[in-house]
Amino acid sequence: MSASGTPIARLSVYARLMRLDRPIGSLLLLWPTLWALWIAGGGWPDPGVLLVFVLGVLLMRSAGCVINDYADRDFDPHVARTRGRPLARGEATPREALVLFAVLCLAAFALVLTMNRLTVLLSLAGAALAASYPFMKRYTDLPQVYLGLAFGWAVPMAFAAQTGAVPGVAWLLYLATLLWTVAYDTEYAMVDRADDVRIGVRSTAILFGAADRLAVGVLHAAALLVLALVGLSLRLGPAYYAGLAAAAALALHQQSLIRTREPACCFRAFLNNNWFGAAVFAGLVAHYLG
Repeated sequence: MSASGTPIARLSVYARLMRLDRPIGSLLLLWPTLWALWIAGGGWPDPGVLLVFVLGVLLMRSAGCVINDYADRDFDPHVARTRGRPLARGEATPREALVLFAVLCLAAFALVLTMNRLTVLLSLAGAALAASYPFMKRYTDLPQVYLGLAFGWAVPMAFAAQTGAVPGVAWLLYLATLLWTVAYDTEYAMVDRADDVRIGVRSTAILFGAADRLAVGVLHAAALLVLALVGLSLRLGPAYYAGLAAAAALALHQQSLIRTREPACCFRAFLNNNWFGAAVFAGLVAHYLG
């Protein structure tokens, strides 16, 4: 057996296919989940629910990466940033990717089955969104919006798991997550814009064109406004708004990063959203501990 075919080597390929070496996607998915759990739990989410959702985020983000690479297997070899991915390099087969995707989804669903009926039902819609998202860039100029719908779905699920219901504030938080996701994924799409135009892949970065920076700024501002409305509806204190202020400062920093539209700087702006999400969460934690 060749070195590339050893069990350890195969596991390494699968880990890269799941993007375990690039945790930013898991973190961006995790922050809104934690926002929802902390609010739904009044600052003290149930430890069992918290564990299920953290593990679920890791599994579903990994599954999303696998099905994304399967969907893009004919595009990725032609894009500078993605041509090193396992399917693009032929290190894994499409069949292996589909089997791995199914295993990850089944593992995530097994976790969800420990939750209440409403959470289980919501998870079915979430799985459909996650599985269909990678194909949207072929049919719409707004695949980032669809990603926001998928990434934000953990919010109503978290409320359902923690409280058995999905109140109005959960949908406000879902909207904020959607807006934020479109903002940072537009920055991400700006990295690949030249390649995407060449190969015919669609994105908000292409749609917005010269207004891309303005659109990202408006989306960040709208997300922060909705997060402020969440705070007002829950009567959250100054610590929460301090977190929003820190997030706003990070959004402004991202504007400075993307001003030249250089791919490396746009990617740095995208990565900076990890701190945006962390700032909002820190404000929530500070409020409930205060």
